[in-house]
Amino acid sequence: MKRYSGIGGQAVMEGVMMRNKNRYAVACRKPDGEIVVDVKETHSITEKLPFLGWPFLRGTVSLIESMVIGIKTLMYSADFIEDEAPKKDAAANATEKDGAAAKSESTMTPFMIFCTIALSLGLSIGLFFFLPLLIAEGVEMLTGWDSPFAVSCIEGVTRILIFVGYVAAISLLPDIKRVYRYHGAEHKSINCIENGLPLTVENARASSKEHKRCGTSFLIIVIAISILVFSIVNCFVIYDGDSRIIKILVRFGIRLLLLPLVAGISYEFLRLAGRSESRIVNILSRPGIWMQGLTTKEPDDAMLECAIASVEAVFDWKAFINGEQNDLSGSTQNSDGTASECTGSGCGL
Repeated sequence: MKRYSGIGGQAVMEGVMMRNKNRYAVACRKPDGEIVVDVKETHSITEKLPFLGWPFLRGTVSLIESMVIGIKTLMYSADFIEDEAPKKDAAANATEKDGAAAKSESTMTPFMIFCTIALSLGLSIGLFFFLPLLIAEGVEMLTGWDSPFAVSCIEGVTRILIFVGYVAAISLLPDIKRVYRYHGAEHKSINCIENGLPLTVENARASSKEHKRCGTSFLIIVIAISILVFSIVNCFVIYDGDSRIIKILVRFGIRLLLLPLVAGISYEFLRLAGRSESRIVNILSRPGIWMQGLTTKEPDDAMLECAIASVEAVFDWKAFINGEQNDLSGSTQNSDGTASECTGSGCGL
């Protein structure tokens, strides 16, 4: 029977990041074939402000903290992409790559991270929330429909089409194709240990590349919950003036205010899905699994080796499959050479 492990991850450029409680590791493959593993410690703001860890609040907190770690690890992994320019000798090139990788995260100041997250959220909100609202309002204006339900349906369908189209479009990029294959390697390694199998390349290869706790599933759940919540809100007259512009801005403002609620509900369902094998939960999780057909691809053995190295850096999978419930953090040392204990309860999606 499948068991919840609590570890989460993310595909990065030429590698995989895995997070377990207060530690995360990035395993990247260098151009010469060597796998480099970097382990870091992280602490959630819920340790200082426990109320932010309450149900329906922790979803937004977890999303922002996951974005911070995701940006750091993506910047770190970008240094391992092999350039097309003529190569220096192997020794010099390896030294240069190691140096760039070592300083990658240190060059990401808190302000730079904040700006990157703000830009990412702004673009996402504009593309997946404001644009569908604008299209729905345009259809309502052209057709003369006065049905909140119809407008909500148009907005929801538009949001789904934009999301699916966006994911499908970027999947055509060669670099994204490789990231999606590493995404598959991440899922396969987690599914392997959660199904009680030793974490080997052979066992991981035979495991599923879909997982219910995937970020792709989270986004699908967010879209579904937003359709439901916004449909209810549309039934109430918040602005009854004649200005179409003010009406659109008011509706958009209400959606912004409701986004934390939507994220909170979605996060709670994703947590439930990761721990439950009930038929109802599996049925409700199916759209997210289908969507993962676009965002996860079959990895090769080298990619699986990266995912396994990342898991083993922060998670004692042997103790887990033997049923031990004590400290399951890996024994790998931190990048500064000192051992790091994994405490707390904050893990990724």
